[in-house]
Amino acid sequence: MPVFALPVACELGRSCFIQNYVDTDPTSSARDYQCGTLSYDGHNGTDFRLPNMAAQRAGVEVLAAAAGRVVRRRDGMADVSVRGNGAASVKGSECGNAVVIEHSAGWQTQYCHMARGSLRVEVGDRVEARQAIGRVGLSGLTEYPHLHFIVRHRGEIADPFAHEASPNSCGGGRMLWDPALVPLLAYRPRWVLNAGFAAASVTMEMLEAGDAEQPPGITAPALVAYARGIGLKVGDVQAMVVSSPSGQVLAKHEAQPLERNQAQTLIFAGLRKPAAGWDRGTYRANYTVFHDKNVVLERSFDIDLQ
Repeated sequence: MPVFALPVACELGRSCFIQNYVDTDPTSSARDYQCGTLSYDGHNGTDFRLPNMAAQRAGVEVLAAAAGRVVRRRDGMADVSVRGNGAASVKGSECGNAVVIEHSAGWQTQYCHMARGSLRVEVGDRVEARQAIGRVGLSGLTEYPHLHFIVRHRGEIADPFAHEASPNSCGGGRMLWDPALVPLLAYRPRWVLNAGFAAASVTMEMLEAGDAEQPPGITAPALVAYARGIGLKVGDVQAMVVSSPSGQVLAKHEAQPLERNQAQTLIFAGLRKPAAGWDRGTYRANYTVFHDKNVVLERSFDIDLQ
């Protein structure tokens, strides 16, 4: 039985996030290994997502999950979101720039959507666990920068979070990850992908590009707190509250309950600069997600205006 290392050189929950798991539902519906919503019909791997394209451009290495031999590779595909050219433009090459590594006893791992020109291995090369084989990209059938990591055993898809789990089990089976990774890989049904302050309203496109990362200063025309959540569920209610250095609530926004499960959502709240200018000090934002009036996700963050 293999023991896999994390296939991305990132910190889970900070510089990368799990967007989707293997679909364990044999029907046209979908569920992840915990019977949750973090998958879609026919999804055959684990998606390790970067927070934005700025992180992708900075370079995040893809690592061999275990020692083995490279048996297939593809490079040369452009790093372009499929939203622009459509799925037909990558038909037959949905995995994008990719590497397949063969391990012992019939095990294989596959690494998809890598950056064009980043592959560091050739067919026939021997690799060691955690050896860099390329970088995370945006090639193939993808709309955001991530590594699609596939595990196969004797040609069949294996879920590294729940290998040989009995049908319809929730959290059953055996983890194939290095035991030291288990606390980091603990299942989280919802994540905060991006959160911060901006000097104007923000959009999903700005967050994806990384254009909202520059924090506002004391002369900013507005102060807007934003958060992008992933994995939110039907019925979830998002709220954002912005407070002044003295603790006074300056702005708040409570969204309507979600009508369906959503891969990602965006909420923000803010205000224009007062006529007298901003008070100097630390402004705080609190992002909260409620489900049936219970807090299921929360993130606080602040900015110091001087």
